Amino acid sequence: MAVEIIPVSTRILTPKDDIVDVIEKYTRDRITSDDVITVAESVVAITQGNIVRPDEMEITLLARFCCRFIPDYGSLATPHGMQALMRKEGEWRVAFSLFAGFLGKLVGMRGLFYKLGGRQAALIDDVTGTMPPFDKFVVYGPENPDQVCKAIKERLGCFGAMIADANDLKRSRVVGATEGMNAQMANNFMLDNPFGNASEKRPICILKNFRQYQESKS
Repeated sequence: MAVEIIPVSTRILTPKDDIVDVIEKYTRDRITSDDVITVAESVVAITQGNIVRPDEMEITLLARFCCRFIPDYGSLATPHGMQALMRKEGEWRVAFSLFAGFLGKLVGMRGLFYKLGGRQAALIDDVTGTMPPFDKFVVYGPENPDQVCKAIKERLGCFGAMIADANDLKRSRVVGATEGMNAQMANNFMLDNPFGNASEKRPICILKNFRQYQESKS
């Protein structure tokens, strides 16, 4: 049984929205107990109000210094992105993690900064990193992602639910998922970023027939 990927367009979502209500509104007539609902992590965070305007932050010298050691394509490569991380995870934890990451690279250990710097280190989207009008905000990763997925599954009666952080570089990360589904298997279908670019407003995707597909591979 093949999996069909169905992107679902929505209106612009805001902190006034409940993500479970929104998903029900746009997918309830299209979901069966064999399907998996996936949702973009930045949109879940936005509906939780987990965002901050750059002009609300006081940028420290430490943030300005630390951001220089992040590759230019990363959200933490700007003073605002780095300061946002420090607000969530603590200035000295972030600075220590960055130093540890540098030492790790010298001995062939990669990714230590993101392992030690707190869960938000890999999830923050700096300005322009998400859909308008929230491209003027720094967007954190969502809170309680597994619980959000559980609520989606219970409301819609689908096989599973997953929050994914996908981009146009053929990379996707599982941020949260329900029990019983193979989240990594489902995440493979997100590598081409069916959510689309931020301006395309497709924060939801349905993986049709995923249950049968998973069972056929087990």
